[in-house]
Amino acid sequence: MEILALCRAGFEKEVAAELSELCAQQGVSGYAKAKDATGYVEFVVHSGTAVMALFKQIRFDELVFVRHWFVAAEVVMDLNPADRVNSLLPRLDELCDSLGVEFIDSVESVTADTNEGKALAKLGKGVSHHLQKALTGKVSKTARYRAQLLFLDGSSAFVGLYPLSSSSQWLAGVPRLRLPKQAPSRATLKLEEAWHHFVPAKDWDKRLAPSMRAVDLGAAPGGWTWQLVRRSMFVDAVDNGPMAKELMESGQVTHHVLDGFVYQPYKPVDWLVCDIADKPSRVASMISRWACQRWFTEAVFNLKLPMKQRYQEVMKCRAAISDRLLEQDIPHQLRFKQLYHDREEVTGHLRLF
Repeated sequence: MEILALCRAGFEKEVAAELSELCAQQGVSGYAKAKDATGYVEFVVHSGTAVMALFKQIRFDELVFVRHWFVAAEVVMDLNPADRVNSLLPRLDELCDSLGVEFIDSVESVTADTNEGKALAKLGKGVSHHLQKALTGKVSKTARYRAQLLFLDGSSAFVGLYPLSSSSQWLAGVPRLRLPKQAPSRATLKLEEAWHHFVPAKDWDKRLAPSMRAVDLGAAPGGWTWQLVRRSMFVDAVDNGPMAKELMESGQVTHHVLDGFVYQPYKPVDWLVCDIADKPSRVASMISRWACQRWFTEAVFNLKLPMKQRYQEVMKCRAAISDRLLEQDIPHQLRFKQLYHDREEVTGHLRLF
């Protein structure tokens, strides 16, 4: 039995480190099988009961490098191109029986986020459709589990299951966001995705309300500021570089030609956003300082990761921020996620109470 975890290609080692640490914390023994640039990791756990317990004990939205995960048996090899369904069906039935899953709501096809994986999308959709039709009596719209199908190539695939209560809101953890034509840069999608991930949709009207005040550190040319203006907020944009002309004409932006690390707000704001390219520890220290001064209510910030020990670097930054806030007795919620629109970085969200 194993956990299949999808991730950004090139971050397989980080997923392996994350799952290894989390499983150890839960007292579950296992080991990771990770191959560079595949976009997925296999984490082998010998007990099916232990696997399902992990899905209950570990909150999916607390995972940093895992985009999507599901439980699977070993890969099904040598599939007959003329009849793949009848090779996959008994494996899925066996998995359901071993995990005590009586019903599923559907069969969903996912792909690894690689060129090879994307090329298998059409095949996966077709086979998953026929596999669901073959599951007579096992499909129910009220089921709490969903079946998964992940092709590695035309003749090998994983079939699996995951509880709907422990998953991404997007298929395979990949959001379908469109780049607005008016936005000054593609970086705008990072902030939009961060809000989708960290702020429940039901809270947007309250926590991302018009007339709120925000600070954008490292703002130029204005990709993140554009999202704030779009939500009808008033923004102090801090950067030595120029801001997009259209943003300045909105009347909602004040440009401060300063280094983001030295700027201080004249009064607390609702949102701090920061996408400065610097050492993660320096950014974390600045976020801690702002939080200890209570200069914001919520913050979204990026940490640009080093080439090695990236998971460990994120954990160090998380501990550094949390420790300072605990010393000041400041209640808070701190989470990190490598978003789909991130590259060699992770996005943090800090909310003060």
